[in-house]
Amino acid sequence: MSSDRLIYLPLGGAGEIGMNAYVYGYGPQGKERLILVDLGVTFSDMETTPGVDLIFPDMTWLIDNKDRLEAIFITHGHEDHIGAIGQFWEKLGAPVYARAFTANLARHKMRDQGQPDEAIRTVSAWPEVTAAGPFNVGFLPISHSIPESAALVIDSPDGRVIHTGDFKLDETPIVGEAFDPDLWASVAKKGVKALVCDSTNVFSPHAGRSEATVGPEIEKLVAAAPQMVVATTFASNVARVKTLAEAGERAGRSICLMGRAMRRMVEAAIETGVLKDFPKVISPEDANNIPRENLMLLATGSQGERRAASAQLARGKHNGITLKEGDMFLFSSKTIPGNEKGVIRIINQFSEMGVDVVDDSSGLYHVSGHANRPDLERMHDIVNPQMVIPMHGEHRHLREHAKLAESKGRQSVVAVNGTMLDLSGNAPKVTEFVETGRTYLDGSVKIGALDGVVRDRIRMALNGHVIVNVILDEDDEPLGDPWVDLMGLPEQGSSFAPLVDVLEEDLSQFMGRAGQKTLADDDKLEEGLRRVARNSARDEIGKKPECTVIISRLS
Repeated sequence: MSSDRLIYLPLGGAGEIGMNAYVYGYGPQGKERLILVDLGVTFSDMETTPGVDLIFPDMTWLIDNKDRLEAIFITHGHEDHIGAIGQFWEKLGAPVYARAFTANLARHKMRDQGQPDEAIRTVSAWPEVTAAGPFNVGFLPISHSIPESAALVIDSPDGRVIHTGDFKLDETPIVGEAFDPDLWASVAKKGVKALVCDSTNVFSPHAGRSEATVGPEIEKLVAAAPQMVVATTFASNVARVKTLAEAGERAGRSICLMGRAMRRMVEAAIETGVLKDFPKVISPEDANNIPRENLMLLATGSQGERRAASAQLARGKHNGITLKEGDMFLFSSKTIPGNEKGVIRIINQFSEMGVDVVDDSSGLYHVSGHANRPDLERMHDIVNPQMVIPMHGEHRHLREHAKLAESKGRQSVVAVNGTMLDLSGNAPKVTEFVETGRTYLDGSVKIGALDGVVRDRIRMALNGHVIVNVILDEDDEPLGDPWVDLMGLPEQGSSFAPLVDVLEEDLSQFMGRAGQKTLADDDKLEEGLRRVARNSARDEIGKKPECTVIISRLS
């Protein structure tokens, strides 16, 4: 009996939505040859990760085992699947395979980080396969909200695995390949051991709608608008961008792309032949000379991102263009959970200007890029796998997806990040747990979630900060009174005296009472000063601030 095994290990994307990274391996236990599927990011917010630029999966386990890594495969070009490739490639070192449009985006990611873009290798769709150690991997076309999305057909000596990536079952997707059930059935005909499957919309009870259903409604809306029209959507949703641009063109409007991501995506789609017959666009400079009723802007920032074009327009002006009363702003997108505050802020800012905001609450102007529950059932039936492994979803999504699979007699298990599964037998088996977490990009530096930097930043934001300074001479005697600096704290407390004065008085009294042993011991002195400062602040303002004590000694 062979001692080799087939393993699956999510490092990101299982138990959360975002920063996808999935490892497959085959070989003897602990010596499996590995491949990585996707390497994405998620985005920070001011409440939980203030000041952080991007969040990556913790790749420590794979970096420690990079000598076993054969290749990296990218299913599609969304940031949560491709965004970290430039950040981690140098530490992983394996060749990266992707289809043409995704490869184009990946090369930009590599160049942005000073990495060699020749590490990105362009491959064609199924039936072409790439050999990677014990695996043969093919890119099976699937529809999604970005061009050239693909599931991966992963053949190992222990059977075939299909990793869906993100997908929907759209047979009229406008841009990109339509879902081809016959092709999928033919790939699954000889048997599929495991379907590792997108779980995002498992709670949506109705079959997903096609991208083709959106165009007519958008056209009617734009044609009826009396003044300038601005529309935002995910820049990567090239089909939607084209639908919006064509609606504007048919209404006699000049089209202007606002935001670097929007321009880059359209350029990449045209360069790789994915996008054809895109309406002519004008520059933002030329847009300033177009009558308002003849202009349509396509702007980045559908999720309320502060730096994106939509947010800048909401704050007043972007590239010289200002929205006015009677203009229309269309959100042709769904707000991702967690982004509601940013989107609502923009809506209110536009409302204050008199701009009419149209969102997708009617369901007319956006369709999801992910398979709903009936679509997942259909995918299960077409592929008919021995086991279904839910991925790409929060824990509740994975659990519900596993229940769905089991209700039809298929083996399943909930495997969150760090859960290594052995897929070699007739049912998935948890074989070990790997420590996983998050890595933060803070400016230009990567920090670990356990480093304490973000935690300290949150505590300072919640509680404010006091800096206590004292000077002692060579005989350990204080030179003058302590003084404090305050950050993020009110000037006065309950005594109506300046908070600085209250804290400095209490600290001076402590120094006067302190014995020689305390004054000679920096640790004891620091502890005492910190305790006094925090307790005094609590009595005055009802909270204990963070406190830094600086002790200077003259020699």
